[in-house]
Amino acid sequence: MSVLKDKVALVTGGSRGIGRSIAEVFARVGATVIICGRKLYSLEQVSRDNEVLPGRIVPIQCNVARAEEVESMVATVVSEQGRIDILVNNAATNIYNGYALDLGEAEFERMVDTNLRSVFRMIQLVAPSMCERGYGSIINIAATAGMRPEPLNLLYSMTNAAVLMLTKSYAVELAARGVRVNSIAPGLVQTEMSSYVWKDEARLKAHLDLQPVRHLGQPEEVAEVALMLASERASFVTGQNFVVDGGSLIA
Repeated sequence: MSVLKDKVALVTGGSRGIGRSIAEVFARVGATVIICGRKLYSLEQVSRDNEVLPGRIVPIQCNVARAEEVESMVATVVSEQGRIDILVNNAATNIYNGYALDLGEAEFERMVDTNLRSVFRMIQLVAPSMCERGYGSIINIAATAGMRPEPLNLLYSMTNAAVLMLTKSYAVELAARGVRVNSIAPGLVQTEMSSYVWKDEARLKAHLDLQPVRHLGQPEEVAEVALMLASERASFVTGQNFVVDGGSLIA
C-alpha cells in the first residue's frame, strides 16, 4: 500500500504519542516523514525503530516555540527533501492546571508560544510553497478542550480553541490555491500529556463510564484519521474539525 508514496511530510512533536503514531502510519504507506522535537535522541530512536517501513522517518531537532529554530528547520527540510507536501502541527504542551485567576503572564506566554504561535509560524513558512505548487495538506492537532472548556484548564482550552479557528481561516483562504487545511480534536488518548487521568484508576473509570466507546483512546486511532486527511482520499475536505473522542462530547 503506497497511499503517500513519494510524499514528504513534516510532523512536529514526533518523538512520542500521537505525533509518533502519525509519523509511523505515514511511513508505513510510503512517505518520507521528518519528525521534530526538542530531544534528538528520542527522535533518533523513533527512526531506528521504524527502519523496515516502506517510507522513512528522518529526525531533526527543533523547539517549535523558538522562531529561529523553526525557520532553520523548514529551510533544512526543503533543502534536503526538495519540498513539504504535508504538514502536521502536533507539538503542544499543558503546563498549568489550576484556577484561572491564579494564572501569570509567563504561563500564558509559554502556552501561546508552543500551542498557537508555533502553528502560525509553521503554516506561514510552509504554505507559500504549497500554494505555488498547487498542492498541500495541513493538519492541525487540537483537542476537544478547545470545543468545550475544561475546568482548571483555561490555557489549554483557549489555545486549542484558537487553533480550531485558525484552521478554518486558513482553509478559506488557501483552498483556491490547492491547499487543504483541517484539524483533529482528540479526546482522552493514552499519551504522556494525559497520563494524570489514565494512570489514575478512579479518574479513568469516571471518564470511561461517561464515554459511549468504552475504551481508552490510542494514538494510532488518531493517526488513521490524519492519514485520511493527508491523502487524496480527502481531496474534497477542507476547513473541517474531526473529533476523535469515543463520543465523549455527545454523551
